[in-house]
Amino acid sequence: MGEDAIDWGSYDAVLFDLDGVITPTAEVHMHAWAQMFQRFFDDEGITEPYTDADYFAYVDGKPRYDGVRSLLAARGIDLPEGEASDPPSARTVCGLGNRKNEAFGEVLREDGVRAYPGSVALLDVLQNRGMQMAIVSSSANASAVLEAARLLQRFALVVGGDVANEQGLRGKPAPDTFCFAADQLGAAYERAVVFEDALSGVQAGRAGRFGLVVGVDRGAGADRLREHGADIVVADLAELT
Repeated sequence: MGEDAIDWGSYDAVLFDLDGVITPTAEVHMHAWAQMFQRFFDDEGITEPYTDADYFAYVDGKPRYDGVRSLLAARGIDLPEGEASDPPSARTVCGLGNRKNEAFGEVLREDGVRAYPGSVALLDVLQNRGMQMAIVSSSANASAVLEAARLLQRFALVVGGDVANEQGLRGKPAPDTFCFAADQLGAAYERAVVFEDALSGVQAGRAGRFGLVVGVDRGAGADRLREHGADIVVADLAELT
């Protein structure tokens, strides 16, 4: 598949998820989630281990606390909701979410992040075309990740988890954050392209009736991405350059 597989002239804006689409921070998120949940399971005496399948089924692409709730519900674990200000040590939904975020922040500060070369290549192509581009991420760390990757200035808008909370937007698989980004850019939904690597993300793109939903297969599986709403699936964004 090449760039001519997409008629870019039919679109006014491109809305990118961040982790796993632009930067390989999805791997950092996966590691942080696995570390947090496995330690929690060990402390609770839960013998069934946390797996990558749990990540893709219940956590990937969702706002942090939603991911915690989803996984706990799947395991039949009931915890108090708590508050966003809960310390990472708290035995609450928010406490576990904050524990995960603390682990992610440590890795980001220590190791930094470098964008996928193929993703940067596509950004170059779209920037040269004068395409409006936005990041739409469930992560409250989106701007910090982009800054670390030296890509922040590439995007006209960053809609991260912090913005979603401020605006009262539902998280993916609801389309609210993508719709908000398109509205802010002044782009009609049918003239906007969504790039997502998460099942919940492609569901959001399909629910918002965007002009094109591109699935990026970083482990979720091409067939599953299509089943959840992707119009096309690529393994790397370089395929579209």
